[in-house]
Amino acid sequence: MKLWQKNTVTSKAVENFTVGKDREFDLMLAPFDVLGNIAHAKMLATIGLLTQEEANNLCKQLSIIYKKIETGNFTIANEIEDVHSQIEFLLTEQLGDTGKKIHAARSRNDQVLLDVKLFLRHRITQLVQHIQQFFILLQQKSETYKTYLLPGYTHLQIAMPSSFGLWFGAYAESLVDDVETLRSAYNVCNKNPLGSAAGYGSSFPINRSLTTQLLGFDTLNYNVVYAQMGRGKAERIAAQALANVADTLSKMSMDACLYLNQNFDFISFPAELTTGSSIMPHKKNPDVFELIRSYANRIKALPNEITLMTGNLPSGYHRDLQLLKENLFPAFDILHQCMDMASLMFENIQIKKDILADEKYKYLFSVEEVNKLVLQGVPFRDAYKQVAVAIESNQFQPTTNISHTHEGSIGNLQNEAIANRMKELIDGFNFDKVDAALKALIQ
Repeated sequence: MKLWQKNTVTSKAVENFTVGKDREFDLMLAPFDVLGNIAHAKMLATIGLLTQEEANNLCKQLSIIYKKIETGNFTIANEIEDVHSQIEFLLTEQLGDTGKKIHAARSRNDQVLLDVKLFLRHRITQLVQHIQQFFILLQQKSETYKTYLLPGYTHLQIAMPSSFGLWFGAYAESLVDDVETLRSAYNVCNKNPLGSAAGYGSSFPINRSLTTQLLGFDTLNYNVVYAQMGRGKAERIAAQALANVADTLSKMSMDACLYLNQNFDFISFPAELTTGSSIMPHKKNPDVFELIRSYANRIKALPNEITLMTGNLPSGYHRDLQLLKENLFPAFDILHQCMDMASLMFENIQIKKDILADEKYKYLFSVEEVNKLVLQGVPFRDAYKQVAVAIESNQFQPTTNISHTHEGSIGNLQNEAIANRMKELIDGFNFDKVDAALKALIQ
């Protein structure tokens, strides 16, 4: 069954090629297609295209389908093209002509647009909630290890003293910015495209504000041409937000790989969380972090991939857009898995004490010595030269006591302020509003 089927039979080769993997990814859209159908049916009843009884019967059957999806009992038949066709087929099978009325004042274009936006909104919600858990773990580790010093590097050369409090806290705050970009992506996805039809609106007097309210959207995509143009753009913006999270995880994983290396020897993990070598009995490899790094780097390529796939398209719908789902949709699950594994590793991390007591790190304190001279009244450039001469003549003998008190430094991590910013961001998503709207819709 195809929603567009007429009297001509499509070549099987063309059908297989054009459908591709769409059924697989359409299953992910199934619950959102049902929600969109319910909202659409309710709206159609208000403008006289459905009777109230017809709308009630459709909503009842759609709720049954929704429960099947929730329990994993929903499938798309081989002879049916996509999830939209499958749901319309089930409605027609149960309700006859009433089922055939559900598609009035709508195109598959705005139906897919709606499903994708609802899907992305939902998955961003889940991701933000998971990031919040990982953020809390990083902040806890920052507080636990705030007095454990380690070398800071620039150009991968020894630079200045740092701490594990700073290190864990840095990645926690990085997640704050990542959530900020996810919020922007969420805002883009939280606009209703339903009613734009094939991209040029409808001659029916539909009520787009009503479906916006029923589906918990903040607002709608007003211009129907832009609503259709938004497909591809919404995915690209979401992909960029995912790429920002992935970048945080990738850099963090690279640090962990370095710090576990014997030449650094800052951290270790229980043997059961590392892997070995088939030939070298001593090996304890950071495979988890290496794979997180690689998965994350692959996700970082997503925005560019989507840009290239959509970059030469004019306005209006094009089948190219179908393929955007194939790498974007799985990226959410990959990020969840990466955060789960990073959490497992950090929950069991072992951090070495007194790292900076090693003689090779004494030059980390050169800036500290310069600053001490400045505090005694020596001009900075003269103080710099005095310390440089001491280093060059091998006379440099620093004291290793440090006192950093300004905001965000070793002695003043500002974790509470960072946590407050994260809470402010997450509260601004207004997840409860969406949840309440969808619960009311499905009931």
